[in-house]
Amino acid sequence: MNNLGDLEIFARVVSAGSMSAAGRELGLSPAVVSKRLRRLEDRLGTRLMQRTTRQISLTEAGQGFYERVVAILAGIEEAEAFVSRRSALARGVLKVSAPTSFGRMHIAPHINSFMQANPDLGVNLMLRDEFVDIVGDGYDLAIRIAELSDSSLVARKLAPVRRILVASPAYLERHGVPRSIDDLAKHICLAPHNNDPWKLESPGGQLIHRPVGPLQTNSSEVVREAVIGGVGIALRSTWDIGAELADGRLVQVLPAYEGSRNVAIHAVYASRRFLPAKVRLFIDYLAELYGPTPYWENPLPETPSASVTSLSGPGFRESSRTLNSGKSGGNENDHASRDAAE
Repeated sequence: MNNLGDLEIFARVVSAGSMSAAGRELGLSPAVVSKRLRRLEDRLGTRLMQRTTRQISLTEAGQGFYERVVAILAGIEEAEAFVSRRSALARGVLKVSAPTSFGRMHIAPHINSFMQANPDLGVNLMLRDEFVDIVGDGYDLAIRIAELSDSSLVARKLAPVRRILVASPAYLERHGVPRSIDDLAKHICLAPHNNDPWKLESPGGQLIHRPVGPLQTNSSEVVREAVIGGVGIALRSTWDIGAELADGRLVQVLPAYEGSRNVAIHAVYASRRFLPAKVRLFIDYLAELYGPTPYWENPLPETPSASVTSLSGPGFRESSRTLNSGKSGGNENDHASRDAAE
């Protein structure tokens, strides 16, 4: 087998996580795979990975070598596709990581149409809320909803994220509608991850509110169900609660305050000159599907107060008129905060 074949075996071992798994995928015995890896290390004069009976781990040199090998193999794939006049045709398996809720709500329902348009392509969609190591874990790309920092990865923005303060009409009937940002201190505020601070944008600039409430959870989905169920007020993305806003199960409060506008939905992939057709097509598909004004924003109620003014109860009709108030009633906290992308 030539040197290029050794590179392919090395990359497959890393992505599969073991020599036996890679051997099954390639139709080779573990002994042959091990022999080819030793030959590659002997030729390079360095150890690329640490081996145990159950798994392998890359050395520092192996990690850097793997990143470059992946780029080389991707370039070869792209070149072959170009020469054979099928650069727009996706083949193989596309491995994608996405946040659990977003993947379930806004990727999984659209997988069928993508796969029908690309019948030679399989999709391995892994849903998890932690950031994955795209290169080390063998992903083609990841969908991330965050304010991204600089890294060696390439990111393409797929859609903006709008995060608003919401509550159920039943909760507002019991507790009243907050008139100012300071009124949130009197309300039950819901946030996952030990009540992460809310980084809010307002007409007066950016501020930090630290939500306080009796519900403790590490799950954003628990917060979603709790706010729909009338437990309190939450900062939620419209992609997550657009349907509830449209049918009146949730209403917006303090509309002058929204989550940081720097948070967006991104497709993140390894930095490489030639992007495989399967990755490019999937990213283009999602970008067109969502667009600059994502479908989950339509229809949203134009006047949030319309959803609650019909409620009855002592004092609620008076407080419902303040639902659209955007005035701050006190000092604003401008300390920096980690922005939880929900």
